[in-house]
Amino acid sequence: MTASARSKVLSLYMRVFRIARTWQAQSGVKTDTETERKYIVQEARTLFRHNQQLTDRESIKTCIEECEARIEIGLHYRNPYPRATYLPPLGLATQKGRKLRAQQRLRKQAKPIYLQSHDET
Repeated sequence: MTASARSKVLSLYMRVFRIARTWQAQSGVKTDTETERKYIVQEARTLFRHNQQLTDRESIKTCIEECEARIEIGLHYRNPYPRATYLPPLGLATQKGRKLRAQQRLRKQAKPIYLQSHDET
């Protein structure tokens, strides 16, 4: 990892924790605020540790873009949880054959950048 990428990753990491410290739930309920703060910290730790071993510049760049996108979406919508993804047209197929592989490919292509680190459910 280059020095510039390392400093960018560390600044994003610190930014996420600053956001978690000052986070206020949209509902205004104290328990909701604490739950969402814990979620932000836990999610950041999990994803940053999961991606800690990356050395490829493109994959690091993708993870940085994903982190920035999730921060901006969370701040805009006042919701720390990832937004739902929608299936593309013809996104459901039979359980076998070529149609299934084509639909899996469509779902993978339709996955937004802010959910690239999450496994498909």
